Amino acid sequence: MTRSGAGDRSGATRRQLLIGGAVAGVGAAAAVGADLLMNRADAADEAASATMSGEQTVPFHGVHQAGVDTAAQAHGVFLGLDLHDGVDRAALGRLMRILTDDAARLTQGAAALADSEPELATSPARLTVTFGFGPRFVAVAGGAGPTWLAPLPAFGIDRLQPELSGGDLFVQVAGDDPLTVAHAVRMLLKDARGFAALRWMQRGFRRAYGTERPGTTMRNLFGQVDGTVNPEPGTKDFDRVVWSDDGWLAGGTGVVIRRIRMDLDKWDRLDRGGRETSVGRTLSNGAPLTGEREHDEPDFGATTSIGFPVIPSYAHIRRARGEDGQRIFRRAYNYDEHPDGAGVSESGLIFVAFQADVEKQFTPMQRRLDELDLLNEWTVPIGSAVFAVPPGCREGGFIGETLLA
Repeated sequence: MTRSGAGDRSGATRRQLLIGGAVAGVGAAAAVGADLLMNRADAADEAASATMSGEQTVPFHGVHQAGVDTAAQAHGVFLGLDLHDGVDRAALGRLMRILTDDAARLTQGAAALADSEPELATSPARLTVTFGFGPRFVAVAGGAGPTWLAPLPAFGIDRLQPELSGGDLFVQVAGDDPLTVAHAVRMLLKDARGFAALRWMQRGFRRAYGTERPGTTMRNLFGQVDGTVNPEPGTKDFDRVVWSDDGWLAGGTGVVIRRIRMDLDKWDRLDRGGRETSVGRTLSNGAPLTGEREHDEPDFGATTSIGFPVIPSYAHIRRARGEDGQRIFRRAYNYDEHPDGAGVSESGLIFVAFQADVEKQFTPMQRRLDELDLLNEWTVPIGSAVFAVPPGCREGGFIGETLLA
């Protein structure tokens, strides 16, 4: 069957009919014009088809789980689940086999088993599903978790809410289509409900697919670039920062989820110069205050004409910068929800950081930010959780088999 508008070789094509009518009515010159118009229309159709992203898939099986080094998608949903009492090691194996099968199918555009809405699974749009295990999950599995697999130390800026913190099982669902993501979340929760209950759910977003060139650093709702100094996936530097080589976690990583409320109403009262000074970067292109381009190396020794540091000691980029071993890979998302109270915003950042060792890499950085970061005037962490993200699996295997098999 031909595409709508395509020619039938046994009879007149749409173009021939149009051109023929043009020749009969206004002559050959007009026919050439009609032909050009049709060429342009066909080219436009082809261009529109080329920009369609719904059929794009990210491989599910592999050494590492997808959704870590995958280019961040437009939409992300983050789930924290608590295991039911009585769930044992054998039950965890069944749970992860079921969820792995669901994820392997959905990410490739196929319906999960017993999917009551299979039509919603046909456009994967770079869907990924990533799993992480909390301390209790590992304990029930009878394994030994890494030393860093525990709640983060208490920080003075934290105002953590239990309903946004902790959890036994973490699921990150991300994709470029919100309907696809919503369907995948529902299927995974339906299949997990016999083993675990939802503790928290956080929905986040970035720029829509195709809005910016690939590789563009995301902006948070303060208007700032967010994640400029990230290691580049596929490099030895990235591998060193992110992937673990520790026991059953080898090929996996650690993830920190922090929900950070941003007081946009208070931020509105700060002038542009104050906003740039608090971060240490220009708002226009993200360049450090001592540079011209986003990826220029900051000069923390530079001073003004009267001897003050160009990048102040309290600037965010200065506080976040640590030794080479204290680096992370950021994969954050914005959130914006119904405001509560007199303000016009209830917004913030779902801070997602991957690293091989949370205690050695993330915690020292967070301590520096806790002690002296001017952004603390406009931000407050209200949720926090740490999970071990196991390695990927081969086809026919399941996520977590290095711990559970």
